[in-house]
Amino acid sequence: MEDQVLLGFIAIAIGVAFGILLFVPFVAISYRRRGRLGLGRTLLWLSALIYFWAIWTYTLLPLPDPDMIRCVGAITDPMSVVRDVQKAFAAPGNPLRQPALLQLVFNVLLFVPLGFFVRVLAGRGILTALVAGFGLSLLVETTQLTGVWGVYPCAYRFFDVGDLMTNTLGAVVGCTLALIVPRPMRGAEARPDADLPRPVTRGRRVLAMLCDFLAYGFVSMGAGVIVQVWLEFVVDDRAAVLDGSLASAAATIVPSALFLVLILVGGRSIGDVAVQLRYGGSRLPAPFARLLRWAGGIGGISALQLPGGIFGFAAAVLFLAAVVLPFTTRAGRGLPGILSGQHLRDARTPASTSAL
Repeated sequence: MEDQVLLGFIAIAIGVAFGILLFVPFVAISYRRRGRLGLGRTLLWLSALIYFWAIWTYTLLPLPDPDMIRCVGAITDPMSVVRDVQKAFAAPGNPLRQPALLQLVFNVLLFVPLGFFVRVLAGRGILTALVAGFGLSLLVETTQLTGVWGVYPCAYRFFDVGDLMTNTLGAVVGCTLALIVPRPMRGAEARPDADLPRPVTRGRRVLAMLCDFLAYGFVSMGAGVIVQVWLEFVVDDRAAVLDGSLASAAATIVPSALFLVLILVGGRSIGDVAVQLRYGGSRLPAPFARLLRWAGGIGGISALQLPGGIFGFAAAVLFLAAVVLPFTTRAGRGLPGILSGQHLRDARTPASTSAL
């Protein structure tokens, strides 16, 4: 039981990690296809990520010690499922207490969410669910048959044709059950009103800030790792690797410079692009307003930390102000809007209705 709980936590942790990694593009796609980010669909997609990893953790983990494995064969008789059911009902007592029948039921239930996601998130029908269920089940069973694709010298779990059948059945059942979800809430097609301007709420501004924060963090982490790898394997400077100052500088300069270029050229940060926001209306020249806009965002505030000392303290104060102001200023424009004199609007608003 403890192992099953641990595997569940592993699946949740991996699913959430991938959810964070994919969050910014997911937000951008949602705003372009549905006009907004819905909490329900967001949670469904996160559930789908967790479910995907749960399939692998529950069917492959824990990985055994190579010296302790017992090689097994394959069950290729499709009628074994029928015989297991017959034996369960022929045995005295409650048939649901029979391990073989319980395993069969579990195999069906395991793939019910897959069919549900196929219809609700992808907008596809039973045929697609059948193919998806069979394909995913075949991939899992083949992975087991090949000893995790050669990691082990032989299969340590049974390849079972019966599992292919019951898993596929589960996907079909899940797709059928998903019919209870109202049709307008199903599918991945773009909504007809996705291109219409919508009110700029504080929540939307905070979401843009979150996307900026995540994007900055991923670019920063990538830049630091690349510098460390370059120092280790190209320059062969172990002392510089251990010192870490070059990687730390790159982790600040690269994302800050990226945000500066994006805002100077396009007038929007990554978060603004993701949630379809645009700043405008300043009396200042556009380049200067955009520079101040960058200075009040995560890129400028982080760059201020580079000199250290009093500048680091100023960066901390500005960061605190940037977090608080979206909740206290009109329309949540925050520190970038105050410094640049610009106001937030929906990027889908016709250009003729606003300047800059």
